[in-house]
Amino acid sequence: MTNWMPKLAEGAGPLYLRLAGQIESDIASGTLPVGAKLPPQRNLAYDIGVTLGTVGRAYALVREKGLVSGEVGRGTFVLGSESARTSAPHPTPDFFGGTRALVSPPGLLRLDTTAAPDVGQTAAIETVTARIARDQTRHSLDYVRAPAPSWREAGRAWLAAGDWQPETDDIVPALGAHAAILAVIAAVTAPGDRIVFEQLTYSSVARSAALIGRRPVAVDMDDEGMCPEDFEHLCAQQHPKMAFLMPDMQNPTLGVMSEARRRQIAEIARRYNVWLIEDAVYGSLIGERAIPLAALAPERTFHVGGLSKSVAAGIRAGWVACPPYYAARVQTAYRMLTGGKPFLLAELAARLVLSGEADAIRTRVRREIAEREAIARQLLAGLDFASGPQAPFLWMKLPEPWLSGIFRNAASNEGVLIDEEDEFKPSRTDKIFHRIRIAFSDPPARDDMRRGLGTIRRLLEGGAAGHDNFG
Repeated sequence: MTNWMPKLAEGAGPLYLRLAGQIESDIASGTLPVGAKLPPQRNLAYDIGVTLGTVGRAYALVREKGLVSGEVGRGTFVLGSESARTSAPHPTPDFFGGTRALVSPPGLLRLDTTAAPDVGQTAAIETVTARIARDQTRHSLDYVRAPAPSWREAGRAWLAAGDWQPETDDIVPALGAHAAILAVIAAVTAPGDRIVFEQLTYSSVARSAALIGRRPVAVDMDDEGMCPEDFEHLCAQQHPKMAFLMPDMQNPTLGVMSEARRRQIAEIARRYNVWLIEDAVYGSLIGERAIPLAALAPERTFHVGGLSKSVAAGIRAGWVACPPYYAARVQTAYRMLTGGKPFLLAELAARLVLSGEADAIRTRVRREIAEREAIARQLLAGLDFASGPQAPFLWMKLPEPWLSGIFRNAASNEGVLIDEEDEFKPSRTDKIFHRIRIAFSDPPARDDMRRGLGTIRRLLEGGAAGHDNFG
């Protein structure tokens, strides 16, 4: 059925998601029956006036759902309902089109997560958890609405950077950095307010903010991160209420913002009365960090950190250091959004930090990441990528003619999960970077990591032929 034509005039969201939805709907209704051949991607892109990449991403999504099969040299065909029901789990599109798997499909190697590697920290976690259950039997079964002083003190100690240390009364503990960030957004912005994000960033925050009615807008960036000139222009033209940035080890570019740049950003934010969220979750992996924005603009900066990248993601421990007099407001917003914090996890995080055990684990995590990064540099030598001995991922530029979405699908077909660039875009944009992020902290064994990186190198050296499924 190569004369099939989708109707995309109505609907909201990115075109490729609307196209994928139209294909799925027409398969369900029988308009595209079992065995029907979808139009070749190049032809369909021309007929409906979109880019080839848009059609390719839509076809990839319905293929991942088990609704169609792509056969190199033959085309893309509709599968039967039984095939769709019995297909293996695959990534599903989230807000703004993210396609990261929520649960790792069986047999696939995860190079798409940057959680702290396994360095034997479960032994310490088990010991501390047992002590809490013994000492605080009743509280361990409950959640709490107000943080204990020790939880705030742990956050104060963990978030400290160089000579800067927040005040204990300004700390709000949370279930991870992400929850802390959303509490801040809910506390000091209103539906309809614009929030500035770098062109590439931890876009889950942008998607979450959009779900509660905020409007993400993207600002130009360079090797250091947010460009001051474009930030100021955007502030003057669109009057954003807040900006989110990652000055230390930016995700995914690995950029580190210089002190001079930080001072520029802080001054612009002050001039236009813009709140700042400084996400330092990767900064905890850096030994000597530059002065934080919270020290340069303490009256408007919310400094956020946690244990996920440097100790253990499953503890769900995060803290936000608020500007003076804003902790109570953020604490209230956090409680209303999440319902509270479980005592056991909060107490566990605090004891790990205050006892020094968290710092000891972080030292081992840093060592393991450095050794894995050295292996990655060796295995991928000659390719174009940014990396660093303190970073649990690398940011790779794809050689011609690879597109990031097509390469992600090719790697997935070979049993390796990676992140394409669209996973990090906070809003729709025409800018293409032709890059992928490859993380290497999750595989339990270094041999598994080597195998995954070897697969990626083999795909890159083999070229895109046989993987683009142009049909």
